[in-house]
Amino acid sequence: MAKNKQRGKKQQNVFQVANKQSKPKTKAKPVKTSLKHINTLRNEKVESLNQMFTEVQRDVKSISKSTSSEPKKEQKVAREAPREAVNVDNAAQLFSQL
Repeated sequence: MAKNKQRGKKQQNVFQVANKQSKPKTKAKPVKTSLKHINTLRNEKVESLNQMFTEVQRDVKSISKSTSSEPKKEQKVAREAPREAVNVDNAAQLFSQL
């Protein structure tokens, strides 16, 4: 029985550490680098748009200040007095016909 046990066992390598393959260093994946590039481009576009909108906002404020400083002419609507007295009974009769 002792003979069978020796057949199943293999000798261990003496140079076990030397035989192991070292893992290659991980390189930067192209997806991450392209995403970083896209993000930087997007951030630049957002900054330029923000600058444009702040300029437009300043222009609008300056225009509104210049127009608000001018006196506004108020138009007074003169109501004319009714020429004839209103006949309520006649108006009610006309509504009932509708």
